[in-house]
Amino acid sequence: MGSFLFTIFSFIVALGVLITVHEFGHFWVARKLGVKVLRFSIGFGKPLWSRTSPVDGVEYVVAAIPLGGYVKMLDEREEPVPEEELPRAFNRQSLPVRSAIVAAGPLFNFVFAILAFWVVFMAGETGLRPVVGEVKPDTPAYSAGFEPGDEILSVGEKKTPTWETAAFAILAASTEKGDLPVQVRDPDGLERVCLLELDMLGDLSGQSDPMEAIGLLPRRPVIVPVIGELVPGEAAVEAGLQVGDRIVSVDGRPMEDWSDLVDYIQERPDQVLEFELERAGEHRRISLRTGARTREGKVIGFIGAAVERRDHALEEYQAVIRLGPVDAMAASLEKTWDFSWLLLKMVGRMLTGEASVNNIGGPISIAQSAGKTASYGLIYFLRFLAGVSISLAVLNLLPIPILDGGHLFFFAIEALKGSPLSERVQMEGQRIGLLLLLMLMGLAFYVDLSRLLG
Repeated sequence: MGSFLFTIFSFIVALGVLITVHEFGHFWVARKLGVKVLRFSIGFGKPLWSRTSPVDGVEYVVAAIPLGGYVKMLDEREEPVPEEELPRAFNRQSLPVRSAIVAAGPLFNFVFAILAFWVVFMAGETGLRPVVGEVKPDTPAYSAGFEPGDEILSVGEKKTPTWETAAFAILAASTEKGDLPVQVRDPDGLERVCLLELDMLGDLSGQSDPMEAIGLLPRRPVIVPVIGELVPGEAAVEAGLQVGDRIVSVDGRPMEDWSDLVDYIQERPDQVLEFELERAGEHRRISLRTGARTREGKVIGFIGAAVERRDHALEEYQAVIRLGPVDAMAASLEKTWDFSWLLLKMVGRMLTGEASVNNIGGPISIAQSAGKTASYGLIYFLRFLAGVSISLAVLNLLPIPILDGGHLFFFAIEALKGSPLSERVQMEGQRIGLLLLLMLMGLAFYVDLSRLLG
């Protein structure tokens, strides 16, 4: 229950931050360009909190439905405007002014992402070293000549200091054609190039792990299954396990690595397991019944135990990216551009049927990711916010009426024809845009629920 509440809280915080950033862009630029703002609302529907500024009369609102927000400006199309206020009405502004106000929301989301990545790069981002641990046979990676122990130095022109950056670079390149050169270094220090045939990769955008999809698994440390922490009242404590116990086997199956133990337990919810353990040089046998909990729609087993931390044993498997302010800004700009361009390519591929709609993430997926990254720490949560902020900016710039991109599309037509589209045409466009947006939201919920229910 506590985990669920933490996920919901993280989701609300994430939405609140990103919606505020987006709407503040519209708000700030409108006021700077002389347009009167009537209301600044985070959320839709019934107001939960509101306050009207005694200085400028702007009503600030936090509403019940946190799936968006809006900035209401003085506009003759919505209500009569006193003659003395007409110069401050949105609809009376020049085309460049109206375009700047509309574009400011997505622009502020991009700026937020750049600043967030900048902080992440300066604070230091820890990742897994890009060293290959296993190459699956009959896969694109196997055909390209990857071998266990190879360290991935670059993918195409992109340097890959971590396994995650290598995965992102391969995912981004998978939308192209031809051969993808991957620079690697073997354990003896010799460098060579492995050529991945992009035509063999298929649609990696729908894969949870692009590297595994092409046949590569990372080299991971062997973590000896020694109990380091126990949760009071759970199965491990009730059965008599103690901190410092080394799990030798379960049901006669040897346990060399902590991950083997976790996988074995998770696959057996609400079952009696026979543990053999080593305590103070003596071997003992303990029986316990695993607990059961639901995670992402699947029932898994658990016992309420955590591994003994041995950070020094992990250092050789980790890579830390920490940059100075100037280099961090350059890296942040590059990452924001790469992420934005990848999203645009994925949207294009989905529209043409080349990519699966399973790539769409709705509120459930976003909430799960918010809770997970927030539990890892502020840097991970900030990186998550940057990614979602870019997604929000790109989505809003699509030329769909009712979105910012739709308004900019209408403005572009106005610039070409020399006059605005008729109100009737714009209203019809808004209805079509609303229908498309509802269909997209429905599809996102469907994909989320399908993923949740397996």
